[in-house]
Amino acid sequence: MSTLFISDLHLDESRPEITRAFFSFLKTTASDASDLYILGDFFESWVGDDDESPFINSVKQALKDFTDHGASLYFMHGNRDFLIGDTFCRDVGAELLPDPSVISLAGEQTLLMHGDSLCTDDKDYMQFRKMARDPLWQQDALRKSLAERRAIAKHMRMVSGESNSNKAEDIMDVNASAVNTEMAKHSCTRLIHGHTHRPNRHSITTTKGIAERIVLGDWGHQLWYLKIDNDDINLNSAAI
Repeated sequence: MSTLFISDLHLDESRPEITRAFFSFLKTTASDASDLYILGDFFESWVGDDDESPFINSVKQALKDFTDHGASLYFMHGNRDFLIGDTFCRDVGAELLPDPSVISLAGEQTLLMHGDSLCTDDKDYMQFRKMARDPLWQQDALRKSLAERRAIAKHMRMVSGESNSNKAEDIMDVNASAVNTEMAKHSCTRLIHGHTHRPNRHSITTTKGIAERIVLGDWGHQLWYLKIDNDDINLNSAAI
């Protein structure tokens, strides 16, 4: 049975075609998978586990149906859905992974990350990330009403889009030194991450020797997934 990795679907009620593509993915490509890892930004935004809109509930039901059939589901926070909590994971039968996490995969120690913490050249974003991942900041945010949180999330997405449009492309990519530092710290020869929306497989040189960095793609015009079946590793895409 295969292990699958996806990230950056940015599911949102305004993009129903992406949601339909994901539901189809669960019933077809992922139907015989033993494990599915979602490495962040599964949702375009997440304002709290108490959001029970019809859209959210439909996604939760699809995930619950998937895990009810025996597959293991793992979630990692992204920069859009860092407020996903234990209640959501319990409801869908998922395990919430810390970022970073290390697993043994196809005979290699593999580092899993969302990828945003590697973009250290983007100083403004790193400052926001530090604030948004602070438990006290999150507790304060979750005390607000659901309507307030939705309005704040909408505003933050608008500001983020305007800010990113004025940044150089290389600033929003990972920093090579940050990649090497994390891989050496965790003694890993493979890194899988998303966030940058630049799907590819990179051979890199680290302090431990030759390693691989696999970047998952976002789900916009194509759906991207990494499939590992024994020693067979493939980064795949399909039209949506």
